[in-house]
Amino acid sequence: MKLDPFYLIVDSADWIDRLVPVGVKLVQLRMKHVPEHRLRDEIRRAKATCAAHGCQLIINDYWQIAIEEACDFVHLGQEDLAEADIAAIRAAGLKLGLSTHDEGELDTALAARPDYIALGPVWPTILKKMKWAPQGAEKLRDWKERIAPIPLVAIGGLNPDRLQVVFENGADSAAVVTDITLNANPEARTREWIARTARWR
Repeated sequence: MKLDPFYLIVDSADWIDRLVPVGVKLVQLRMKHVPEHRLRDEIRRAKATCAAHGCQLIINDYWQIAIEEACDFVHLGQEDLAEADIAAIRAAGLKLGLSTHDEGELDTALAARPDYIALGPVWPTILKKMKWAPQGAEKLRDWKERIAPIPLVAIGGLNPDRLQVVFENGADSAAVVTDITLNANPEARTREWIARTARWR
């Protein structure tokens, strides 16, 4: 499986409606602590927008709802993975992405035979407090050697100026949140990411 090298992560269908038409081809809808009816509405809106623009939609965490809403990709953290029914996810035809932060989590992730593995944070991130120290770009190379041919996603502290080192060290896709959502002009920043990742596309 090949992932687009630019992997956008946002927390609402509004963001998807706003940025996917700019040219995004891979996006994760990551919403936390929202009522189920709102989550379903957001997923349905996101699915429609992504379908209209040829964009791959990944749902974070809510694997049961992703199955029920006929999504085709789910991303799980390690805590969610421990509680998820992987067989049900596979039976529904969903692809699976998993987060990893250390050696033990990588072993756990590989046992689930995911469609991609994410490593982070590569650099310090302001998105959320994390108990893991920044991994550094060199760790990407080690992870890639161990998981190949499974695609590797780099996440945490990324910006366009760090893309060269990320891809040189084996990442297949670069995930971004705040570098775009906190930018004064998210559309322009999205276009910059698309342009700067073009050579790996």
